[in-house]
Amino acid sequence: MRRVILAAAILALGLTGVSAQTYPSRAITIIVPFAAGGPTDAVARAISERMRVSLGQPILIENVTGAGGSIGTTRAVRSAPDGYTLSLGHTGTHVVNGAIYPLQYDLLNDFEPVALIAANTMIVVTKNDVPPKNFRELIDWLKANPGKVAVGTAGVGSASHFSGVYFQNLIKAQFNFVPYRGTGPALQDLVAGQIDMIVDQVSNAITQVQAGKIRAYAIADTKRLANAPEVPTADEAGLPGFQISLWNGLWVPKGTPAEIVAKLNAAVLDALNDPGVRKRLADVGLEIPPPERLTPQALGAYQKAEMEKWWPIIKAANIRPE
Repeated sequence: MRRVILAAAILALGLTGVSAQTYPSRAITIIVPFAAGGPTDAVARAISERMRVSLGQPILIENVTGAGGSIGTTRAVRSAPDGYTLSLGHTGTHVVNGAIYPLQYDLLNDFEPVALIAANTMIVVTKNDVPPKNFRELIDWLKANPGKVAVGTAGVGSASHFSGVYFQNLIKAQFNFVPYRGTGPALQDLVAGQIDMIVDQVSNAITQVQAGKIRAYAIADTKRLANAPEVPTADEAGLPGFQISLWNGLWVPKGTPAEIVAKLNAAVLDALNDPGVRKRLADVGLEIPPPERLTPQALGAYQKAEMEKWWPIIKAANIRPE
């Protein structure tokens, strides 16, 4: 019996090695935990086209929405650790949600980091017919209308939500948050005038700003955008310290073989070095990190540091699932 068990163990190890060596042999799925057409979905589609070339297999995008991205992230973490189901997320899904939702997984210990992808600053945008003409006037208007201004979010714990909460706390106002299944649908309603404001990702909102369909007041960064230099920083516009960088990353379930993680990391790096992908990301205000920050180890360390930064802020704001 002992020989049979030993032989089975050796065979399993051998098959694992073969599996890692021949990976990938079929289509790979990237789970995006927000609606199609939103900023996270756009990042996934930008990198997946080039990753498909590097890996030699189709890359499928599956949008699984709800609960600030935690439903899609749950599906990803429960998948087999074989490199065929990837979790694409950001500061909200893989940092902030741990301080808000009673998650059935551990964000640090149940995932293997693959690579940081790009960073995206937040921008304060409104529908065109709100009264304020500049950021200072907007702040005064928000403070004068507690609970009356409808502010769209992609759900509790999403980037647009915790950024909005951070903004309202800084200016000591009270917003009426309206949750959607992604900032794509929220932005559509902002353009249509159904809601008043979003603290949105630049990559999601900037096209509509440039088309004149919504109004931009300030970005939550220390420098202006190269593709929209007319939009001031929050520091310049009258709110020092309002700085939020939303970063995107890629993870796989814990236990995925190191060789597979390395292949996926190499495919991400190849995508981020592609001129077409770089331009596509830059055109919507996304910044690609330097090479030393693109390793799996660097993503893991950064994710942990971001938890240490944001969890106390989120818990102090008493954000709870709706």
